[in-house]
Amino acid sequence: MQRRLFWKFFLAYILIGIASFILIATLGSRMVEQALINSSSRRLYLEADEIASSQGAIFISDAGSLEDIHENLVALSLYQNSRIWLISPEGEILLDTSSDLNTDSPPVLQDFDPVALGSGYYTIGHFFNYFDQEVMSVMVPITSNLNIRGYVAIHMDMADIYEDRELLLSRFYLLYFILFLIFFLVLVLVLFFIYRPLKKITRGAQEYASGNLDYNISYHSSDEMGYLAQTLNYMSDELKRTDEYQRKFVANVSHDFRSPLTSIKGYVEAILDGTIPPEMQEKYLKIVLFETDRLNKLTRSMLALNRMDNKGFYLDIKDFDINTVIKNTAASFEGTCTAKRISIELLLSAEKLYVSADMMKIQQVLYNLIDNAIKFSPNNSTIRVETTERHEKVFVSVKDNGIGIPRASLSKIWERFYKIDASRGKDRKGTGLGLSIVKEIISAHKQNINVISTEGIGTEFVFSLDRAKQEN
Repeated sequence: MQRRLFWKFFLAYILIGIASFILIATLGSRMVEQALINSSSRRLYLEADEIASSQGAIFISDAGSLEDIHENLVALSLYQNSRIWLISPEGEILLDTSSDLNTDSPPVLQDFDPVALGSGYYTIGHFFNYFDQEVMSVMVPITSNLNIRGYVAIHMDMADIYEDRELLLSRFYLLYFILFLIFFLVLVLVLFFIYRPLKKITRGAQEYASGNLDYNISYHSSDEMGYLAQTLNYMSDELKRTDEYQRKFVANVSHDFRSPLTSIKGYVEAILDGTIPPEMQEKYLKIVLFETDRLNKLTRSMLALNRMDNKGFYLDIKDFDINTVIKNTAASFEGTCTAKRISIELLLSAEKLYVSADMMKIQQVLYNLIDNAIKFSPNNSTIRVETTERHEKVFVSVKDNGIGIPRASLSKIWERFYKIDASRGKDRKGTGLGLSIVKEIISAHKQNINVISTEGIGTEFVFSLDRAKQEN
């Protein structure tokens, strides 16, 4: 088996890993950067607003106090790693925490226009082309009597934000590689616990498909894979038994058809070529007729079993008097019983006893059981047919005083074409299908049939039927 499935898993794992890394490096990086910008800008804006409210009032009331303000803001800017300005309405940088205080000739921002910064509370850029690198800036006006007296601007180098971004991303990358290794271990476990068993199961399926039903999938586990392996092993055993049954079936059918056909062919040829004189022909024609009836019976039995094997096996369930069926079936054997001086004794629990079943098929069961009882009973014996009622069930018993069934054969008598050693019975013309038909019919009714037998004493078959809900 090619390792296509494993490589599909492995390729999917690698592609997902690469895609995840690219996603973290691009979209994740942007999301982290934007989160840092939003967080830092909000913090700087609140700080600038606080400076404009507190330090701005001092600046407006006393311009000479810039030295004190400068000292306070320098300490704050160092703490925040930022740069704080006080800007006049004309764009003069009156105070810059990154340099000494210069009140005589302060630097002037070219084309200073606060409106050009837009409506956002922060901007990213060079702040009127003053900085060579990108900075994030927030600016809050200092007002007095609804007049703007100046501005508080705080700048943060974007390189610091990028550095924080890379620090966070490095942690994400570390977590990603840990997860990547964990999922790689999961892939290895999948290879060990799923792919390897699946490979064994696939090998077993290929062996079964090629006809090697003796192959056994050696995988023992209580999980779904183990259950699947056990199911396939069970399937192979069933297929093997079916195959053996088919071979045995063909052999038995060939044997059972060949014997009567050989007899018929031999007797007909002997009659045609004059080997058998005319006065003896009637005797041998009767033998031919008997063998023909035997072939007809064998064919009907095989067709009956074939119908029972089909999913369309149909039961015509209705209520009927089982005692009447027993009486009629027993009466049909009058001629055979008279010839062998066998009597059939009926022990019926009531005058009428209604059951719910398929009457025609139950009659066939009784016919086969009584026919077997007569076949293996000695002359001048008695066959007893009895009915009893227990727990809403009706039990029918057919008991003879014949040769009995060997203990080793009791579990095999239901098999098709199975015959006990023919030398044990006087009638060697059975088809070996009668009890199989009986078992199929009783099982179709979801009932049970049991056999009790002792060699040299006799055999008793007992089967159950559902008692009718209401007596008719």
